[in-house]
Amino acid sequence: MLLRKILLLPAVVLAPLGVWSQTAITSTDTLAAKIMMGNYDPAAYMAGTVIDHPDAISSGIRNVVSADSLHAYLDKLRSFKTRNTGSDTLSATRGIGAARRWIHGKFEEISALNDNRLKPSYLQFEQAICGISLHRNVFAVLPGTDTADKAITIIEAHMDSRCAGLCDTACVAEGMEDNGSGTALVIELARVMSKYSYKRTVVFMTTTSEEQGLNGAQAFATYAALHNIKIRGVLNSDVIGGIICGHTSSPPSCPGFKQIDSTQVRLFSFGGFNSFHKGLSRFIKLEYKEMQLPFVSVPMMVSIMTPEDRTGRGGDHIPFRTGGYPAMRFTSANESGDADVSSSTYMDRQHTSSDSIGVDNDLDGTLDEYYVDFNYLARNTVINGNAAAMMCMGPRTPDFTLTATPGNLLVNLTAETGYPQYRVGVRTTTNDWDSVYTFSGGSTTFTVPVTGTGNHIVSIASVDDKGVESLFSKELQVAVVSGFDLLPSVPKQVELLQNKPNPADEATMISVLVNDHLAYKEAYVTIKDLNGREVQRMNITLNNGVNEIMYDHGYNVSGTYTYTLVIDGKVIESKRMIFAN
Repeated sequence: MLLRKILLLPAVVLAPLGVWSQTAITSTDTLAAKIMMGNYDPAAYMAGTVIDHPDAISSGIRNVVSADSLHAYLDKLRSFKTRNTGSDTLSATRGIGAARRWIHGKFEEISALNDNRLKPSYLQFEQAICGISLHRNVFAVLPGTDTADKAITIIEAHMDSRCAGLCDTACVAEGMEDNGSGTALVIELARVMSKYSYKRTVVFMTTTSEEQGLNGAQAFATYAALHNIKIRGVLNSDVIGGIICGHTSSPPSCPGFKQIDSTQVRLFSFGGFNSFHKGLSRFIKLEYKEMQLPFVSVPMMVSIMTPEDRTGRGGDHIPFRTGGYPAMRFTSANESGDADVSSSTYMDRQHTSSDSIGVDNDLDGTLDEYYVDFNYLARNTVINGNAAAMMCMGPRTPDFTLTATPGNLLVNLTAETGYPQYRVGVRTTTNDWDSVYTFSGGSTTFTVPVTGTGNHIVSIASVDDKGVESLFSKELQVAVVSGFDLLPSVPKQVELLQNKPNPADEATMISVLVNDHLAYKEAYVTIKDLNGREVQRMNITLNNGVNEIMYDHGYNVSGTYTYTLVIDGKVIESKRMIFAN
């Protein structure tokens, strides 16, 4: 994955790093392009046997995703020796050209087995990268059965690989964890999911030039904007098959060299309060918890991370997010390396020729230690595919207003009324919901019981007659007061809120609520340890509503700290936060 520095300022939409210079962005298959735009007749792409019940699809994904298939894809990808963006485009056996033609061919094979419904294409664009000016993503489009909602769901990963040199095309760069694992996941989901029918269109995509600046993903995001292609969400998988901790890894990091974690996957996404990217991650976890977890033999822990990516790193979800599309990233719990290949002491696999599928320790010609765990990769594939399938099937997202009484939240539907059921997610101190409540759709007002006082954050989803949730709505926040408070309190002009999550791992969001227009010259948050020593000072912009900054404390440091809001030299409020990792 790309090594870059990201400043996470949740209240601001970040511009892409550098100047995007792609030109002549086109789909080589005009039919695939029209389908993504919603300009097609769904009847022309109906499956011979329509399987569209969510339970059948969910169980099918769980039972058909194959560790052996993923292994076979990785064996083929490694045979190309390098998939560097600047490598050979003409050879039939080596380089990025051979790799992308093979992926395109796999999509064609999958389509032939599924009534030719899957439409492969290249997204071609011009940009000077590593001595080559013409580049291609590979994607395949599975048309939805209903064009009323033209929003597509994208399952994607970058196919390119690299060694230490950004444009070194001579080295062997099999790139098995980074990111053959994600590429194999995309191909496998195309194979498994093409058997089923979804209301909305699914796009399976492998991008090029992630390593040189997220260029392939940016080209597709630009293409979508130019052609008014609506995107429901982007599920990016990058470094998704390894389970072994290296000597180094980018924080939030793994415990230590050769530690194993084969039962956790991390979901990275941008923002905090009212972030649709975090909402997408919560949706993914909920769908796994309710549709897959009761049936799997090896349960997975799905961790919703605070940052958009690991410290100093970035991936293909970022161009989509900066383009205004909901996007997130799946990444393994453990990584072998922080990609700092410039260090003379670097010993890990990322961005080196050692990023292989495994190693032959006794030199007998057979791999006896695997770096990519195919069963782990299969479990992550199921989580990804299950969420994408439900995204493509669910109803429209509702809207609502929120008020509070002592001990209760009052949710009032204002849009998309009339569904059989609704779900209300409530959270307080973490990135995940504390509880998700289900209500009958016979009413437009729901009373949600809560324990304790303080700020509660709420979002809602509609549920169709097959039991599938929509994506969850925007978030609203309200303070719950005690029943002993006889008179309602007057809201403060400015409130320092409790950080989330708390306790935190390596990073946490600090929020300030501005209830009334505030005139000021300077505002900052100061972080201090319990001895009163200032650890960090961060400027914050205070607009009406919730304003957030992310404090990145670092991994493997624990303790209690105070954080204080200071406006024009005046201390406004202080709170405590806990780091425990």
